[in-house]
Amino acid sequence: MQRLLLLGLNHTTAPLEVREKLAFGVRQRGEALASFAQRFPGCEAVLLSTCNRVELYIARQTHGRPRVEEMVEFLAEFHHMPAAAFKDHLYEKANQLVVEHLFTVTSSLDSMVLGETQILGQVRDAYDAACQAAAAGALLNPLFQRAIAVGKQVMHETALNEGRLSVASVAVDYARNIFEHFRDKTVLSIGAGKISQLVLQGFVGLSVGQLLVCNRDAQKAQDLAQKFNGRGVAFEKLAEHLVAADIVVTSTGAPHPIITRQLFDAIRRQRRYRPLFLIDIAVPRDVEPAVGEVEGVYLYNLDDLQQVVSTTQSQRRDAVAAAKAIIARHVGEFAAWNRQRELGPAIHRLYSRCHQIAQDELARTFNKLPGLVESEKAHLEDLARRIVNKLLHDPVQVLRQSDGMHTPATQYLHGLDKLFQLGGGDATEPPGNDGKAPGSDEPA
Repeated sequence: MQRLLLLGLNHTTAPLEVREKLAFGVRQRGEALASFAQRFPGCEAVLLSTCNRVELYIARQTHGRPRVEEMVEFLAEFHHMPAAAFKDHLYEKANQLVVEHLFTVTSSLDSMVLGETQILGQVRDAYDAACQAAAAGALLNPLFQRAIAVGKQVMHETALNEGRLSVASVAVDYARNIFEHFRDKTVLSIGAGKISQLVLQGFVGLSVGQLLVCNRDAQKAQDLAQKFNGRGVAFEKLAEHLVAADIVVTSTGAPHPIITRQLFDAIRRQRRYRPLFLIDIAVPRDVEPAVGEVEGVYLYNLDDLQQVVSTTQSQRRDAVAAAKAIIARHVGEFAAWNRQRELGPAIHRLYSRCHQIAQDELARTFNKLPGLVESEKAHLEDLARRIVNKLLHDPVQVLRQSDGMHTPATQYLHGLDKLFQLGGGDATEPPGNDGKAPGSDEPA
């Protein structure tokens, strides 16, 4: 039997300075999946890494590897950091709790911005990466496919994403507290990611004086600038653009800060000490925290914005309740499917063995009673079949209705194997049998 495990941290359990150290870029994610498969062959894995969470989902044999401590060790070694630096911020879940958590994540109930839709695409990207690396298998494939479907259903059938606060709207509101008008203000976007575009869209609605887009890929900068009637500028001249800017939105994915205190101190005089509004939505962060200590600099990162957007949960209780109802139903359906997938072969072996014993005893009886006619033999065969089915009916129903995805079903299966000498879990159930008694539509 397979066991589901989840090890992760998110914006509610770990501060930004911890999350950014454990974040995986696209290339790193592929390398991590390959390394994980090499270390733990036969184990399925999906690695989800966003600005607000890092989560490692695995499916392995019940008594197999890795253990939770080995998963922690893997993350620590991959990022070249001591486990003690992040271990206290981790959460771990198993089996049905993993399913419930993942469905909650794809439905954005666990997001910093309640009702945001970006997480659904991020989960899909993580799953696609696992598929490309051949890391998802018999359990994680259906799990993530169902999770994505649940997220879509929640978005379509509830009002969860209506009237929500967002990083973009909060950023604009903060800017209004700093500047009285924006006609003479210059907005500088460093990076061209999806979140950056949403924030830029909010500022463009304020009719800013000038919009500059700066990116290492000059073509991407130009394309994004044209979308908002702005101007693409060279990344190599970042210091000059910072001198001109009044509002900076940055999200580059760089491994180290690109706006340091040293860089900013060097341009303060050229800026004539004008106020600067910095929105750092990158993980790892693009701006050194020390920059925010400078007088006249207003620096906000994702954790700062979270304090505002987290209030949306209490404002939309009905939508949250509807989403949770959808999630609960799908969790139950997935648990039932997986329980049947795990128990079906064992139930089939149980029926097969018991009916074979009955047939062997019938054959011995027929040999001792040579005078039996065929109709009498048929009655005895039917009697033996019905006795076996009736004896097994109640225990099989207990197995099928056992709580949870694996427990206590796992204990029952081990007991069955030993009590009835079923021979372990290698046999497979014939298509269409569904664990029912051979030769009958339902256990009699």
